[in-house]
Amino acid sequence: MLNIALFGPPGAGKGTQSEFLVKEFNLFYISTGDLLRKELAAETRLGLQARSIIASGGLVSDEIIVQVIEKTITEHPEANGFLFDGFPRTYIQCYILEGLMMKLNTSLNCLVSLEVDEETSVRRLLERGRTSGRTDDNETVIRNRLREYSEKTLPVLDFYREKGNYQRANGNQAIEKVTADIRVVVRNELAKYLVNVVVFGYPGSGRGSQGAALARKYGLEYVATGPMLDQEIKARTPLGQRIIGLYESGQLVPDEIVVQLIEKKLERSSGVKGFIFKGFPRTLVQSYILDGLLRKRGSSIARSIEIEVPTLELIKRLDERSRTDRCMPYDNTTAKIVQRLAEHETKTVPVINKYNQLHGVVKVDGMGSFEEVFARTSGVLESIFRNG
Repeated sequence: MLNIALFGPPGAGKGTQSEFLVKEFNLFYISTGDLLRKELAAETRLGLQARSIIASGGLVSDEIIVQVIEKTITEHPEANGFLFDGFPRTYIQCYILEGLMMKLNTSLNCLVSLEVDEETSVRRLLERGRTSGRTDDNETVIRNRLREYSEKTLPVLDFYREKGNYQRANGNQAIEKVTADIRVVVRNELAKYLVNVVVFGYPGSGRGSQGAALARKYGLEYVATGPMLDQEIKARTPLGQRIIGLYESGQLVPDEIVVQLIEKKLERSSGVKGFIFKGFPRTLVQSYILDGLLRKRGSSIARSIEIEVPTLELIKRLDERSRTDRCMPYDNTTAKIVQRLAEHETKTVPVINKYNQLHGVVKVDGMGSFEEVFARTSGVLESIFRNG
């Protein structure tokens, strides 16, 4: 997820650059003023609270504003990220945003400040005033607004300078040059982060072959619990013997075994661009474990893919596989196949729903040839590398 705060004094061209960022990187635009007006018009609980405060001459509290922002973010899981316009406006709001981003398992990638000298801002706003008819576009009011902007935003800019994710763009240049500079800033930010993708799908959906092929094509590390467990079995380790017993009884391998293997895999994979996870997480508990493992390394899930295949087709595929050398211990009888599908329904579907709420899950049609499905799954990763 790509989250950006855009700042700039009046006349910096923030509106134009906001439109560019929203379109180019598929971001959802967040302006607290716009959001509050929407809540007021819809007469929501938060809107009614804000209206009573405004009617009494007060300022809408940070408590209401942060609830409105959180509501907006959680209502748009399909967004590639969010563009914050004019928020945070105070030093306190910087901490509020940090806490909110942490709660939502994400973070602010960077603050981009459009820097324009005062005389350029004044000239642009006076030119706008001659055509807009706005009474506040006169020199006295303009200079007061610029002074107020500088005084109020300086602590915010300092906060992100100290944090290390403050970026500047020279707003005195032509619009096209400013846009080009901001594009470079954002793409540099995207390059800093690992691309971590979870591939979901019922047993028999082809998630393993698709995940492995995606990893090869895009230079990602493939993390599949099955091969790691098989390696323990082939090595005849005590852990492998325990895994065989679990397989034969149709049970899932417990978390303490799987997590050890995954953590070891992550630690040994240095210099990679990201990871493709298949077969993990399978439960809600495992989803929190994975989030914790990635956050420990300063990373998070970039996208989740769910490969969809009709139930009868799944049973057909698994039955056919059971008669080949690719047969897995858990699909060598019809009863075990049905048990595995039911287990996915009860344990893994809630995980998919959770990720859908947090990041959005891209559903991919799993019917057709391998190449046809791979073209669809590749399209998802192409959008990540293109837009983050």
